[in-house]
Amino acid sequence: MDFDVVIVGGGPAGLSAAIRLRQLSIESGHEISVCVVEKGSEFGAHILSGAVIEPRAMDELFPDWKAEGAPLNTAVTRDEVHFLVSPEKAILTPHWAIPKPMHNDGNYIVSLGNVVRWLAEKAEALEVNLFPGFAAAEILYDDKGAVKGIATGDMGVGKNGEQKGSYTPGYELLAKYTLFAEGCRGHLGKMLISHYKLDQDADPQHYGLGIKELWEIDPAKHEAGLVLHGAGWPLSESGSTGGWWMYHAEDNQVSLGLITDLSYSNPYVSPFDEMQRLKHHPVLKQYLEGGKRISYGARAVVKGGLNSLPKLTFPGGLLIGDDAGFLNFSKIKGSHTAMKSGMLAAEGLFEALKAGRTGGDEVTEYVTKFEASWLYEELYKSRNFGAAMHRMGTLMGAAYNFVEQNLFNGKLPFNIHDTTPDYKTLDLASFHQPIAYPKPDGKISFDKLSSVFISNTNHEEDQPVHLTLGDPSIPLKKNLKLYAEPAQRYCPAGVYEIVEKAGEQLFQINAQNCVHCKTCDIKDPSQNINWVVPEGGGGPNYPNM
Repeated sequence: MDFDVVIVGGGPAGLSAAIRLRQLSIESGHEISVCVVEKGSEFGAHILSGAVIEPRAMDELFPDWKAEGAPLNTAVTRDEVHFLVSPEKAILTPHWAIPKPMHNDGNYIVSLGNVVRWLAEKAEALEVNLFPGFAAAEILYDDKGAVKGIATGDMGVGKNGEQKGSYTPGYELLAKYTLFAEGCRGHLGKMLISHYKLDQDADPQHYGLGIKELWEIDPAKHEAGLVLHGAGWPLSESGSTGGWWMYHAEDNQVSLGLITDLSYSNPYVSPFDEMQRLKHHPVLKQYLEGGKRISYGARAVVKGGLNSLPKLTFPGGLLIGDDAGFLNFSKIKGSHTAMKSGMLAAEGLFEALKAGRTGGDEVTEYVTKFEASWLYEELYKSRNFGAAMHRMGTLMGAAYNFVEQNLFNGKLPFNIHDTTPDYKTLDLASFHQPIAYPKPDGKISFDKLSSVFISNTNHEEDQPVHLTLGDPSIPLKKNLKLYAEPAQRYCPAGVYEIVEKAGEQLFQINAQNCVHCKTCDIKDPSQNINWVVPEGGGGPNYPNM
């Protein structure tokens, strides 16, 4: 199938690019065909975010979004930032001391999954070809080495690699230009960055693992529009960094979660169990007691910022959204930046296509537009935020960020670089003692398997395992001996286990549990685990997340 533009990934970046291309096509009368491929069973099924959204990009894409029914229903009314100093105590940060980018005046608490579902409806109305349930599995190149499209994965292949009765071959989707918008640590994006050496002039990318729960709480405790953020305990006990959130959304629901920076060094840290401990702190527990947990999910977050941004263009294609790394970690927001990157890419592509270019070249107009945009200005001002926290620690990093953001508006004349990849930061297990995490109480805290159950995760069991090992011996011979095999703990879905059978230790991969968070692909100290796409439609099905 041939299109002018194929977009891989139906999140905020991919759909905004598709919508903007079709808007420009219709306005100009220059016909441009656009296709969006999405691996989730529906648009929004794999979308996981806090989320507080800044409406700046939405205002540009749909100036009348309120009248058109965009699901931005809960305006932020109040901000609180807490530093948790112990399991019982906290310090409420004065409003004046909060770094400017973390202020949320004019923003909205949303379900990003529902925002994406609405964007998909708008894209369909503009005659974008939408293909949910199809996983882009392969990059297609022409004889000159330029990207010419993608191939979707075959369906109906058994674990042994043989075709089942339900076998359906994948499709080749060919395009003049292909946009990659797979989100954080995109499977094909990672390959493109390596193939074209797009990151050779950038700092290593950095990541966090975001674990989220959705709760229905007592209406007497609910305050629609209240935004809470915090840091410190429990991560501080292991010398780790990160932060938590709680957002009071509509219908007596609260979104809460913990982002653990994947630069942590103690191999016994379990981000899932840190999240369960966090909820017992009085600052959060006061809202959750008597409530009901209704959904769970996890997703890696890209947080390197401008200094880690790779080259955005290559022959025949572009990187947009979190496939490139546009999230602004100082704001803990990436939806508006992802949308804007997609819109800028669309405007650059439109100029190329209208000029009669037939693909295979680099659309440098995208980079020019990015560097002249508010998106670049925003990322430039926040370029040191994450690196300062990594290099200086939570307290000193926060102090530095207050000075740079509030007193110098992000314009101090130097850059802070963080050049150690997250997978290289683990200490040997012999330097640490195992962490004895408390057992879940089934009311505030829960176990992994019951959590995965409410993520509605499912994969066809008889299919090739999509978590592949470069060397199957490394988990036991190297990672277990040196690092107590941390995959058992950093995975928030219980995918990896060390089990004993007939007196022999085995490394077991429960691929059925995978929520597509990508943490294993990022944090494995041997870089031996490669996450590849399973059959389209597999994975989580997040409602209202």
